[in-house]
Amino acid sequence: MANTFETEFEFELPRGYVDKTGEIHRRGVMRLANAADEIIPLNDPRVKMNPGYLSVLLLERVVTKLGKLKKVDAHVIESLFTADMAYLQDLYQKINAVEPPIMKVVCPKCAHEFRSELPFFGEA
Repeated sequence: MANTFETEFEFELPRGYVDKTGEIHRRGVMRLANAADEIIPLNDPRVKMNPGYLSVLLLERVVTKLGKLKKVDAHVIESLFTADMAYLQDLYQKINAVEPPIMKVVCPKCAHEFRSELPFFGEA
C-alpha cells in the first residue's frame, strides 16, 4: 500500500474576498510551500522597502484557488480583510510547520513513561 502525502489543503475564509462585481469568494486551496516560495520574494523590491509585504507575496504563490477567481495575485491578497489575511497566515504556518520527532521514553529507575522531542540535525 502506498503512502499518500497531502500537498494541497482546502480552506474557507471567515469573511471572503469581495471582487469588483460584489461577489464573495471564500473557498480556496493552499498548497505546501517550497524553497523557492520563501526565497524568491526576498528579492522583490516591495519586500526590500517593506518587509511586511513578504507575507503577501508568499500567500500569492501558495494560494492556488479562491472561489471562482481565475488568478490569485498580490492585488487579491492585499484586498483581503484583516481576519482573512490572519487566517491564511495561520494556515500557512500550520501546514508548513516542521515538528520535531517525538519518542516515548521510559525511566529505567521508576518505569515512568513520558514523551520527549528529539533534536533536529545540528541542534544540541
